[in-house]
This record gives sequence, C-alpha cells and structure tokens, in this order.
Amino acid sequence: MKLPFRRPRNRTEHPSASSGEKGRRRLRLRTAAGQVFVLQVGLVLLLVAAAVTAQLVQAQRDGQGRAREKSVAVAQAFAHSPGVAEAIQGPNPPKVLQPRTEAARKDAGVDFIVLMDRKGIRFTQPNPSLIGKKFVGTIEPSLHGRTTVETVTGPRTGGDTEVVQAVVPVRDSSGRIVGIASAGLAVRNVTGMINQQLPIILGAGAAALLAATAGTALVSRRLLRQTHGLGPAEMTRMYEHHDAVLHAVREGVLILGPEGRLVLANDEARRLLDLPAAGTEPRYVSELGLDERMTQLLASGDAVTDEVRLSGDRLLAVNIRPTAPHGGEPGSVVTLRDTTELSAVSGRAQVARERLKLLYESGVRIGTTLDVAHTAAELAEVAVPGFADLAAVDLLDEVVRGQEPAPQTQRRLRRMAVSDTPAGLPLYEVGEAITFRTGSPQERALDAEQAVLEPDLHSAEEWLRHDPDRARRTLEYGVHSLITVPLRARGVVLGIAHFWRSGDSPAFDEDDVSFSEELAARAAVAIDNARRYTREHAMAVTLQRSLLPRGLPEHAALEAAWRYVPAEAGVGGDWFDVIPLSGTRVALVVGDVVGHGLHAAATMGRLRTAVHNFSALDLQPDEVLARLDELVVRIDDEDSRTGLAGGRQYEEVAGATCLYAIYDPVTGSCTLARAGHHCPAVVYPDGTVGYADVPASPPLGLGGHPFETTELHLPEGARLVLYTDGLIESRDRDIDTGLEILRTVLERTAGSTPEETARTVADSVMPAHPSDDVALLVARIRRLDPTQVAEWQVEPDPAAVAPVRAECAARLREWGMEELGHTTELILSELITNAIRYGRPPIQVRLLHDDDSLICEVADGSGTSPHLRRASTTDEGGRGLFLVAQFAQHWGTRYTPGGKVIWTEQHLHGGASARPAEDLPADALLEQFGDGGW
Repeated sequence: MKLPFRRPRNRTEHPSASSGEKGRRRLRLRTAAGQVFVLQVGLVLLLVAAAVTAQLVQAQRDGQGRAREKSVAVAQAFAHSPGVAEAIQGPNPPKVLQPRTEAARKDAGVDFIVLMDRKGIRFTQPNPSLIGKKFVGTIEPSLHGRTTVETVTGPRTGGDTEVVQAVVPVRDSSGRIVGIASAGLAVRNVTGMINQQLPIILGAGAAALLAATAGTALVSRRLLRQTHGLGPAEMTRMYEHHDAVLHAVREGVLILGPEGRLVLANDEARRLLDLPAAGTEPRYVSELGLDERMTQLLASGDAVTDEVRLSGDRLLAVNIRPTAPHGGEPGSVVTLRDTTELSAVSGRAQVARERLKLLYESGVRIGTTLDVAHTAAELAEVAVPGFADLAAVDLLDEVVRGQEPAPQTQRRLRRMAVSDTPAGLPLYEVGEAITFRTGSPQERALDAEQAVLEPDLHSAEEWLRHDPDRARRTLEYGVHSLITVPLRARGVVLGIAHFWRSGDSPAFDEDDVSFSEELAARAAVAIDNARRYTREHAMAVTLQRSLLPRGLPEHAALEAAWRYVPAEAGVGGDWFDVIPLSGTRVALVVGDVVGHGLHAAATMGRLRTAVHNFSALDLQPDEVLARLDELVVRIDDEDSRTGLAGGRQYEEVAGATCLYAIYDPVTGSCTLARAGHHCPAVVYPDGTVGYADVPASPPLGLGGHPFETTELHLPEGARLVLYTDGLIESRDRDIDTGLEILRTVLERTAGSTPEETARTVADSVMPAHPSDDVALLVARIRRLDPTQVAEWQVEPDPAAVAPVRAECAARLREWGMEELGHTTELILSELITNAIRYGRPPIQVRLLHDDDSLICEVADGSGTSPHLRRASTTDEGGRGLFLVAQFAQHWGTRYTPGGKVIWTEQHLHGGASARPAEDLPADALLEQFGDGGW
C-alpha cells in the first residue's frame, strides 16, 4: 500500500496573498514545474539570440563586401585620373594632389585617399601631419602591377575601427608604374543600416518570447498543481523514504486514518506488534488483536511522547502525533521503539564513558612530577571516587630509594599514599612498613603479577587471617570489596595498589579488574620514571657533593663563607674553591660547566682537580685559565672521539666559565682573570659596593684566545663576593636586574661577617626555584701586620750570607721563635748560597709569619728551576734541596716577572714532616755545607 500523498507545507501562506503571488512563490527552480518553465523560456531566448546574431553577422559580412568594392573602385578611378601620374612626377606633388584627393574623398564618401611614391612615402592624406611619412599597408604587390585589398586599423578612427583599404598602382602614359594610390572605407560606415533593422529583429524576438512564455506558464501551472510544488529530487527522495520506512528503518511506524483505521504499517511495526505481513490495511486498530491498553492508546489519537507500554514481552516506547494540524486528513502518526534492553545497555554505556574519562584523567593527573611519593598519591586521588571508595599505594623499599627492585621471597613494602578516609578507619598509615603474609591477596598479586579480586571480604579467609583485628574493624566500617593490583613496569614489580568499595557501592567484578589493571599500568610507568629519576638524581648529587669542597680552610689572609644550591631540574657543574698558596697568599676560584647531569658534574670534578694542580705550580691567573682552556678542549675532543668509536655521541662539554683570583695579604693586592664569567662584587669597609672591572675573555673550551689580568688593591676588611650566573639570572629576570638586586642587598650588609652576608644574599637574591646551580663565595680579606714581615737585600757575595743569617736569627728572637732559629738558619744559608752561586742579582730574602707558620723566601733574577734529587756519595753537590726538604714541611718555587722565588714553610707548632736540625748528625750537617749545589 502506498503512503497517502501530501503536499508539503514548509512555509505558512498568508490568507491575504493573491493567487498570483502564491503561484510565484511556489513556481521556483526547486519545483519540477519551475524547472520546465525555465527550460522552455531558455530555449526561446536561445532561438531569438541566434536569429539576432545571424542578422548581425550577415550585416557585417555585407558591409565588408561593399566596403571592399567601393574602396577598389575609388582607388582605381583616382589612379587613372588625368594628371595624377604627371603630378606625382612633378616638383611638388603634395601641393598639387592634396586638394584634389580631399575633394574626391568627400565626393566618393570614403574615409581616405592616399597617393604615394614607389617607396610608400605619402603625398596626400586627410591628416596633413602624416604627409611625408610612410604608408601603413602592403604596397609590394602594387609595385608589380597588382591590386591589393586588406583590412587595417584606420588612422582616423582612433585606432580601434576596421578599415578596408585598396592599394593600386599609378601608371604614366607609357605604362610605367610611377606611384601608388590607396582608398579606404571604415566597415562601420557601411553597416550603419543594420541599426535600422535591429529594432525590427528585436521586436519580433520579444513577441515570440512573450508568446512562448505565456504558453509555458500555462503548462507549468498545470504541472505545478499535479506535483504539489515538489522538485524531481524531492519526489525521488519521497519514494525512497517511503521504501525506507516500510522496510529499512528500525523504528515501527503506523499511520492511522479517521476513527483509528490503519492506513500503513511498516515492517518493524509489524514485528514489534506481531502483526501479519498482509491483510491488516485498512482494518481498525481494535481488530488487530493488540493488548487492550495499547489499543486504547492508539485509537485515542491523543498526542503522546515516549510513553512506555507492554506489548507481549516487549517494552515499547510509543509516540503519537496528529496529522490534521499539518494540512493532512484527520488521523495520526505512531512511532514505536523497543526499549526492552535499553536500560541495561544505557547503564553499561554510561559506565564505559565514565571509565574512559577516568583513564584520560589518569594520563593527565598521574606523573605530573618526578617524585615517587607524589606520583603514588596522584594514583590514589584519581581512583577515588570515580572507581573506588578507598585507595592506597604501597611501594617496595628499593623503589622508594630509587633503586632497582631485586627478586626476593619476602617483600617489604612501604605505604606511600592513602586516599581521604573516614576518621578511625584502620588502614596502614603513610610511611608505615608492611610485610604481607603468604597467601594473602596482596602477596598472591605480587607473586602472580596480576590483579586479585575479593568481591566479598566477609568470606575472604586469607585476607581475614593476615591481620584479624584490623580486618574486623575494616569490615565494621562497611568496607566489603577489594581489588589488589601489582604496579608493574618494564617487567619489574614496583609495588601494589589497593582499591576498596564500601557502603552501598556495588562489589567489584571482572570488568572492574580489567580497568584496575589498565589504571595501575599507567601509574606504574609514571612511578618507574620517578624512581629512575630519583636514582639518577641521587647519583648525580652524590657525585657532585663528593667533588665539591666539604669546607673551606682557615687562612690568615681571609675569612670565607659559601653557599651551594643545586638546580631543581638536576645537578650541574658549578664549583668554588679557596686554595692556599705560598707566601700566605690565597687563590679564590668560582667556575661553571655548561650543562646539567652526571657528565657536567664529572667534568666539574676534573676541572677543579686541574685548578688545584695548576695552583700548586704558583701560576698567574691568566696562565691557569690558559691551561684550563686547553684541558677543556681536550675533554671535548676525547668525548667526541669516544662517541664515534663507541657508536653513540656523548654530550659535549661545550665550554665552561671560570674566575680565578690571587690575593696577597702582604701587599693587599688581588690579581684577577676571568673566562666568560661574571665580574666579582667588591664590598668596601664603608659599605660601598662595586663590580671589579676584570677584562672580558671568552669561555673555556674555545681555544687559542689569550686571557688578561687586572690588579686590585683592597683595604683591610673589604669583602670579595664571587658567584655563578644561577644566583643573578632566572626565567623571570635578566642579568642586569639580578646584578642590581645583588648590589642593593650587599649595600645593606655593611659590617656583616661573611657568613651573615652569604645567608642574606642567598635568602634575598637567589631565585625561589633555581633552574641552574648557584655557587656563592664571600671572602673578607685581611692584611698582615708590617711587623710580621722582614726583608733584606743580599749582595751577590758568599761573605754576605753570614750577616743576613744573623739578622734573620735576631728577628726570629724578636718574634719569639727561637726554637726555629737553628733550622731556619740552615735553610736560609742553603738557599742564599745557591742563589749567589747559581742565580742572578738582585737577591732578596724575606721572612713572614702568621699564627701557624713561618715562611722563608729567597728571590733572585734567574729563571732556572731547581729540582730535588738524591745525590750519590761521589757527587760533589746536589744535596741542598734535599736538606731543605728535610727541614721544612713544604717548599717550592714560584716565578715572578723578574725571576723566581724559592720558598719554604715551617709550622710553628711542629708537624709530621718537619725534622729539626738538631736531630741530624753533626757530620751530616757539616757535609751538606760543602761545595754542593742545586
């Protein structure tokens, strides 16, 4: 049975609208009638346009033919005119021919007549300015006696009108060609008559169009009534929808006519209502054998929305809508939908959506930091309340410490996180160590490495047996279901997660087990990443701490304090040092290796060791930096070669910065050099703060660049502040701002001790969350009292040794160091004697002491370096430095711009390496003062 045909009512028609207006609204291109109307009108327009075009083309062709004939006739007539050939050969052709040609042109009605010589030079032209210029056209055939007709652009028409011109030869009486004549006529001047015919043509076409339109309108109006204003696509779609409703749609559709008579029932409606395949239309609803309540509902014709009724063993959602308000006959449309399984399916879909959302949240919320405890807490927070009512996370002790879990029979875990729990709930506290009993759900989950489900804890015997008292109290709080899931990543079990449900929450089932495993797997990866970071960070920090100084030596030249804070992202290569030098001098060092991690820390250790070794050679700051630069270049080269040979590319050092300063408390001078580092701050005793103007040099590792030094003279009590860029630079402030902040803070610390200054600077200047390591060294300098220093100039004569030795002994008695007098005399005698014998003047002796040591220095102008050796019994010399090494705790050589200084140091309170001269045999002492040398 076909659906009753209804005309669609897409728009409300106004009652006051005329029938013509209604027809125009309905006669649109989308309707079949409108398309037929447009097609027929288009055909008429096409025919009229073709007729007009044919007339215009024919007129154009006729005009060109007439223009050709007239231009040839005029050109030939003028070429054969009497006197033309003689005038061309005359002395002044333009004067004779111009008037004649203009008169002939006007009489003949052409646009131009031009006479020219054989070369095409014009004698006549309607525009006199063109006389004497070359003719535009083809003249070669005319020179051979032929006539040429061509179409060119006329000079008198603005250059945009076609002109037909004829070119003919001009002969004299003997037949010789003496010139050329040309006449031209614009085509538009000939075709002017078409303008008179065009109104007639267009009028005839308009009349034909009106007649055809009127006939087409009558046909379209009839078609419009028959198709109800539908277009071809709409009519096709209507019948396709009709078939879909009958056979394909999975919703029952009934169309009821007046008094509840069944007009249409599709296949799905027949299935849902158990109707026969045929013989139901046009029966009444009451005759279909339906349930009484369903029959009353359908026959009522009242509008109904999603009313659920039982039909057989199915729950049907019924919707009824009347058809009369929409322009159809009285009746209704009924739709039926089977909702028997809808509730169960909707519930499962809702749960699935919630689980997917929770998994997405776990990927976003778990693993936001590289902290093991925080990551475990994030897992517990994500699981509650979306999945469980309570959650807890236990990790192996090795994982908490960042170590790799080792296989073991009895696992010791530690509670790392617990979700918010009701007060008094007997769960293990965070930080509490736990060892689960064999056979318990937790132990089974760890052994099997898969989740264990206890849907009813009241009957979970092993769980109850693990801790009976705690289990009993847990059940009293309403906890009734448990899932225990191992946290497993990279094939290693890291710990275990517990999920509980309590109160009215349903017990866990197998679907929940799958979800818990997925959630635990995601969290385990984040926990393992945090564990590995914890291990690597601890290793890096341990290495770095072992390479940094554990404390600063006490020194008479200064009082120092330091601060070191590693970056939050990982340790770096910053370091600092206070290195005692000879002559009570001291070296202050601050450096920074580019990069972070173990490689930077290890490189820092190598550079710090190298600085100590170079400092032991008593090199100047620029020389120390130059050697460090070579070392960094070699380290880079070694890493690059190792990376290529080993199949992987090591992280290159890419440079380092360093500031090296030497302070001499005797003179109060401080010599500094820097390699890519910031200048130190100087805090003067009056509170003034300035930055030392140290010449800038490139960072270490570039190679081949010299380093410059500068010298400062510092007063007693001044403070030197050395630092790395992590102190003054951060993500939210630039270097200039940091330097200004440091200056302001140092100005407020006038009169403070180095420790107080370091604490104030660290609290006020250091970023709250440093992204780079921070090294800070504060040193308050001291000056040696002039009474602690004694100097003598020595003549290069062996006889001068004894007087100097006696004066040194007297000075030692003044200082109260008589116990060192004999040993010191022996040392000075040896050093002065050898300086006289092997060195060059000037020779100078200096004694200085502090609270701990006595230092003897002998300087001369020679650059030769002595070295210690063991002389044989047959050698005449070579025992001098051996004796010096026996008497002094330390000795060495340092070079100066004018030569060298050999120095010795004796501890005032004794020392393990010191050997008083009295302990040596007299014969041995006398033997040493022979003719020995260096």
